This record gives sequence, C-alpha cells and structure tokens, in this order.
Amino acid sequence: MNFSQSAPEGERLSKRVMQLRGCSRREAEQYIEGGFVRVDGTVVEEPQFRVKQHAVTMDAHASLLNLTPVTLIINKPAGFADGLEALPEPEPAHTGRGAPARRPNKKSSQNVRSLLTPAQHSAHDFSGVRLLKRHLTHLEASVPLEQGASGLVVFTQDFRTQRKLTEDMAFMEHELIVDVRGEVTPDALRPIERAMRDERLRLPAFKISVGSATPERSKLRLAVKGAHPGLAAYLCEIGEFEILALRRTRVGRVSLGELEEGGWRFLADGERF
Repeated sequence: MNFSQSAPEGERLSKRVMQLRGCSRREAEQYIEGGFVRVDGTVVEEPQFRVKQHAVTMDAHASLLNLTPVTLIINKPAGFADGLEALPEPEPAHTGRGAPARRPNKKSSQNVRSLLTPAQHSAHDFSGVRLLKRHLTHLEASVPLEQGASGLVVFTQDFRTQRKLTEDMAFMEHELIVDVRGEVTPDALRPIERAMRDERLRLPAFKISVGSATPERSKLRLAVKGAHPGLAAYLCEIGEFEILALRRTRVGRVSLGELEEGGWRFLADGERF
C-alpha cells in the first residue's frame, strides 16, 4: 500500500513575490503580511498561499518602512478580564482514555482579548488604517482595569507606547465615571475629601465631583493619576454610595469617544497618551 503524499499544487506565494521583487523570503513574507500583494486582484495575507497561473501583483508603493506597529483602544465590557493575561489554552474535549475532560471555567474565558477580532472593529474608527491580520497579533497590555468595570483598555504592538504606558503610568491621569444609586449632592462627598487629606490612609491624589444627579441615579467623576483598581469602590464605601456601574473613559489624553462597548479602534495619528 502506498503511503506517500502528493506534493501540494502550485508554489508558495512568498516564493512568487521573491521572484517579482528580487528580495529575501522574509522580506517577501513581510510584504504579503503587510497587505501589499494581490492574487487575481484580491489581497492575500498568507505567505503559504499556493499559486499556479494566478496573476500576482504588488502595490506600486509597497515599502517595508510602512509596516508600522499599531495601538488599539477597546471599550471593555463589565465582567471581562482586562487582557493583561493571555487567553487560556482550550482544553481537549476528552482525555486520552475517552473520559470527559474537566470543563473550563466559563468566567476564565471572558477575556477582553477574545473581542480583538475583525467582527468587533468599530464603525466609529476614523483612523483610516486598513485592517490587516497582523494588526491583531503580538499585542501587549499594561493598563489594568478591574473585571467589574467597563471602559478604555489599551493594546499595542509598539514597544515605545508600551514603555510609556509602563514607565509613565504613575503620572498619567485616568478618568472614571461612577454611577451610584440615589441623588448625591456635593456635600455628600465631604467624607471622601476628608479621607483624601488623611495621611494615615495614604491614598493617591485624586479629584471627585458630581457630574449629574437625579433621585434615582447620580454620576460621579473621578480623576486620578495612575491605575488604582479598587479605589473607586473604596471611596464609595467611605461615602456610603452603592455603585451601579463603573467605567473608565480616558487614559492620559486618549478618550473613548463614541466607541461602543465591546468594540475596538485603532489609535489615530496625532493621538498621544
């Protein structure tokens, strides 16, 4: 019986690009992954794609200098982990002996990284960046946000952005909106203000104010330098406020804007943390 496997038809797209461009295999793969190569008029981003008599063309302005790393902003839904940890590895459906494997914890799968997909790319993205598959890989996160909160989370491929978010975090202002039950007056914030001045508590410097208030619900604005998970809950405990929702709307000079919950966008040129 013949167990030999037939060779795949055609040649790798990367090999064809090497011939067209007169470049190395790695450079050819980068051109393809950069979205500069079309096969019969359609952009193909997989270097291993097989071609035969296909028409392979390259963008006239293709340049590896244009393969700049990207930074993404996502509006994390409440209940999702902030993405500082990688997605958990999927467990096999059965063990080697045929017995059912342990079912994964449903909560552990609620990682905001799972929303970094083309389907979740926001219609409110006006950066002008053309989405490529490579934009959704090798993304680092460094700005924590508690699981119960929603709002702005950052992912980046750019080591310079990652370094700034890490090294300058203590000096970067975060703005959060805290929805609490009932009508809150400015006078109701005095216990929190006294706690801020109490050196024994060693709280970070912050500003808190009432944004809007109705008999049913009030919105508090909390601005603090650095990421301090749990601070909003602690302050509301001091003020005897019941938190209904917590959302981070800004990190440094970058705001959520109209980005819908669960959606993501590219950081645009000119936006700086």
